[in-house]
Amino acid sequence: MIKILFVCHGNICRSPMGEFILKDMVRKAGREAEFEIASAAVTQEALGCRVYGPARRELASHGIGCEGKTARQITRADYGYYDRIYYMDDSNARYLQRMFPGHSDKIRPLLDREVADPWYTGDFRRTWEDLCEGCRAILEEFA
Repeated sequence: MIKILFVCHGNICRSPMGEFILKDMVRKAGREAEFEIASAAVTQEALGCRVYGPARRELASHGIGCEGKTARQITRADYGYYDRIYYMDDSNARYLQRMFPGHSDKIRPLLDREVADPWYTGDFRRTWEDLCEGCRAILEEFA
């Protein structure tokens, strides 16, 4: 089983969107048994909060639900458990480097550029597109 963890600042926009987009892609490809997919925050700011309303609405507009998901923070145990930890931007990378100094290549950016942060841009569609691009690459990597 391939264990994937998406990470962003608060775990209420980008990382849960990535989690549920990849879960949907995996389901549609008939590969659910091959993957375990989750998401977490690098901060404690939104612990226990539901996925941000506009992010939920963007997912729903594509037929994807995220019911029951609440924000949680990444832990040291996650590093040992997950095969890949994908972060969204340089700020996330700096946090992960402090938490896991000298980390292996299991921690990597989702894209070769920062994933648009809709908390600041308000452009959840662009974030959707960025995340879909990254999730397709994950499926190709593990084909």
